Amino acid sequence: MSAPSGNTDRQRLFGRGSWPEVRRIGDILRTETVGGALLLGAAVLALAWSNSPWGDTYRDIGNAGFGPAALHLDLTVGQWSADGLLAIFFFVAGLELKREFVAGDLRDPRRAALPVAAAIGGMAVPALIYVAFNARTHGTLGGWAIPTATDIAFALAVLGVISTHLPAAMRTFLLTLAVVDDLIAILIIAIFYTTSLDLVPLGLAVVPLALFGLLVQRRVRSWWLLLPLAALTWALVHASGVHATVAGVLLAFTVPVLRRAEGTGPGLAEHFEHRFRPLSAGVAVPIFAFFAAGVSVAGAGGLGATVTDSVTLGVAVGLVAGKTIGVSGATWLVQRFTRARLAEGLSWWDVLGLALLAGVGFTVSLLIGELAFGPGSERDEHTKIGVLLGSLAAALLATVVLRARNRHYQNLCEVEERDIDADGVPDAYQVSDPPR
Repeated sequence: MSAPSGNTDRQRLFGRGSWPEVRRIGDILRTETVGGALLLGAAVLALAWSNSPWGDTYRDIGNAGFGPAALHLDLTVGQWSADGLLAIFFFVAGLELKREFVAGDLRDPRRAALPVAAAIGGMAVPALIYVAFNARTHGTLGGWAIPTATDIAFALAVLGVISTHLPAAMRTFLLTLAVVDDLIAILIIAIFYTTSLDLVPLGLAVVPLALFGLLVQRRVRSWWLLLPLAALTWALVHASGVHATVAGVLLAFTVPVLRRAEGTGPGLAEHFEHRFRPLSAGVAVPIFAFFAAGVSVAGAGGLGATVTDSVTLGVAVGLVAGKTIGVSGATWLVQRFTRARLAEGLSWWDVLGLALLAGVGFTVSLLIGELAFGPGSERDEHTKIGVLLGSLAAALLATVVLRARNRHYQNLCEVEERDIDADGVPDAYQVSDPPR
């Protein structure tokens, strides 16, 4: 098999990335897939428990409070999971985002254009659909950002269930789209869902953040130095009124991506990512999902009334139709105006399946719902049901489309396996992208 040239690859949507990047993305996808399975299990357990005769016990656990009130940290268990544990999730997202645009394939603006455009389209259209459903309903427009998020762990768990042979480039696109999606969500949370701002603790947060940045720039890895500074930054950002998860992103952006000197082994950002991604995917996100996904159908007003509520419909339709139209439409526009072509073997049915899969929202959608309407409120309960119904519908539709393409990719994989050398590197990477 001849090696594809770099120029040819850039003219094709969803073309191969470099071999080191494909290998790294593969490791990430495996971790996130396992985390997605845990997330699914936690969500199912929460739903079953909250609608069982012991539902009051579930709610009592989530509402139990602890923490020092003097430091504005007298939070409930549910708030600790949303404000505290999700900071780990956003720290990992920040590391991945910086890694992609500093040293990954997306440092090339032509490669970055597609996932960035798809993420923007996948945010704008669901928001517009939500607003259309709620324009005449008082007090509901604050939830416009709820259906804009893609949950990569949940989506990859669906892919694992489908067992689809989606090409590596398409999986990489889904991951990078979700990373950019997370960045947009972070900006939305910081700008639109900061209801009060105390400049004193926000200014004080710069001190431990700067010290943390100074240490990591000097390649210090000692947890007993870094962890207290990170915790203090988080606490001060929380006290300022800005959502505390933003602190995780700010800390991640201070971590250097590139190695100081030539040599083997990961840079500091990749080192931290390897350490914290399992904690994020395997602990932080499933625990948040357990306390956020438990909605009592009876407490929300009954299934019939809830499903027809404008918030529920806006969220569900926004996730399914909005994400599909936004992601696939933006992809078509990139193809139209750059005159690029889909990579060999792909069709627009594959793009449709991936766009549907992007409608599997969960973690960030539930978080924004709580910020928009308040934890435990009736509209927050409707948000949860909308997120669950929309994500389930998107997952089922994506399964139908991608399974229809599954046999085609099985044949492609059989051909590709014959082109793998004894060292495990595909021939397609031997000339243009030798492994490092």
